Amino acid sequence: MKDIRRSRPRTGTAGLAAGAAVVLLAGPALGLTATPAAAAAGTHAGPGTAAHGRPPAVTVRRGGPARTVPFVARRSGEAVVTLESQAPGISWGTAGSESAVVSAYVDGRYATDIVIPSDQPISRSFSLGRLAKGPHRLEFRFAADRSPAGARSARLGAVAVQVYGEDTDMGLVLRNAPVLYGRNLADLGTPFQSSTTDAPLYEYHEVLPARTPGHKVLQYTVIWSNEDGGTNSPALMARWGRTTDIEWAYRVEVDAQGRPVPGTGVYQAADHQTLVFAGAYEGDRPRLETCTSNNNLCDIVDDPMRFSPAPVQELPAGQPREHMMDVNPWLYPVMAQEMTREGKIESPSDPATPGLGDQRTYLYLAVAHTAAPATDAGSVGLSVGVRLKGDPTLYRSDHVDPSWSITREGTAATTVELPAGTEQSDIAEIVALRTPVVETGASLTVTGVTRAFFLGQDYLPAASFADWTGTAVLTPQAPTATLWSAGS
Repeated sequence: MKDIRRSRPRTGTAGLAAGAAVVLLAGPALGLTATPAAAAAGTHAGPGTAAHGRPPAVTVRRGGPARTVPFVARRSGEAVVTLESQAPGISWGTAGSESAVVSAYVDGRYATDIVIPSDQPISRSFSLGRLAKGPHRLEFRFAADRSPAGARSARLGAVAVQVYGEDTDMGLVLRNAPVLYGRNLADLGTPFQSSTTDAPLYEYHEVLPARTPGHKVLQYTVIWSNEDGGTNSPALMARWGRTTDIEWAYRVEVDAQGRPVPGTGVYQAADHQTLVFAGAYEGDRPRLETCTSNNNLCDIVDDPMRFSPAPVQELPAGQPREHMMDVNPWLYPVMAQEMTREGKIESPSDPATPGLGDQRTYLYLAVAHTAAPATDAGSVGLSVGVRLKGDPTLYRSDHVDPSWSITREGTAATTVELPAGTEQSDIAEIVALRTPVVETGASLTVTGVTRAFFLGQDYLPAASFADWTGTAVLTPQAPTATLWSAGS
């Protein structure tokens, strides 16, 4: 399997990294020394360096001691640790060896669990909370109670810490980010459910406009590995272009000084309700728990697993939520492995049936469109069709089920299931299809295909081969249009 670090996390807000202070990681526990260059640089060019300029790495083992990385924060602020996690013999697709769980502590304070779903290194970031200027200790413990039986050890490499000043944009984002707790549904009958299913793996943020001048709204979205309840897996592929679960979790309005506006903190509760947060805070960080089978949240916490992924990336304007998977491609193998392990893949895969096929047989697309009138977007859906060279079949994203069409405006992700072995060179054309759920006479205007790719044998996304921009108007009289064709 390839190294699934292909794309490292990047901050999506220009200039945020400039607000981060250098943190020096060193200490006799690991035989580390901070390099003079790092101490003098004044940037984050090389914090956390060990002897010979290598960032520190630690290995923790079942039944073994914790490992400690001492570090010095040069100023007070919101701290983020970035590291590469991997665990020998672990695969999210293997029952009994789905993950290894490591618990991270700062100065003895429980900061986060790290669910490691692979034996390949994955670059990830976690919030450590507010730290004062001065020396600190970052401790990693193998969490034997919540790790599946097959997990024996875990390695955390390239450990680096950044501290963002409270007066910076990123400091504001981090100090309002939710802390998530694991799921413990009684009907699943097992403890520590988030270590083997529907794990909250990643979080990002958006900065949205507020009605009050000078204010803004911070919104936080989580990517879970799947949802055991809610939309079924084939419909997820058709309507959303993935089987991960991506849901906004929390949003809050802040004033011009960055203070949360009382009463504006809301979260996505059961049945996708938006409720005012009434639970406990850590500073300005709300504590929320995954409490439904489709990963809606509660503001009462009673699960021991704690998750604090750092939402340092921002969703770029105009991109679908699935873009955050594209720039963190390690999420695709995890997505596919959960489907395989849970027996949700039909065998053999057949694009003529609506069942979920091998996720490597799908074309992954993102298409931009609007409806006129906009209020009819939920009634007149958009589907995507693919024709192959020498094959008269029109393969459709919705499997000819209008309820599986895209019923939202903007840039939306979808997939089209194709015969096994189909490659880019086999595709003759990509077409847009007006798909009425309820016929209202509304038109759709398609303005772009922003990406089209297959997953490789390792389930990692290949490079996109289609980038179409134009105007295709779909009406009841002209319900289809070719968006891309071979050689165009």
